[in-house]
Amino acid sequence: MWYAYLLLSLKTHLWYTGSTKNLRKRILNHNEKKNKSTKFGAPWKLIYYEACLTKEDARAREKYLKSGMGKRYLKNRLKFFFAKGF
Repeated sequence: MWYAYLLLSLKTHLWYTGSTKNLRKRILNHNEKKNKSTKFGAPWKLIYYEACLTKEDARAREKYLKSGMGKRYLKNRLKFFFAKGF
């Protein structure tokens, strides 16, 4: 199983979108500042993920979620989460 995911920085309130085979380990790596592109924003909170059957599907979904349409989809999908002040 592969995953496309969305993290929220509790420090900067920026989003990070990625894909991985091991979601728990990947989030730990982000929070332990082992990823160069996300170490500035730690700690990170997982706010959304999708399970995919293949690596290609997860990467394609990650690419979509990073696009303008994908960001609109996420804002609509998570509107109640963001309405709580996140």
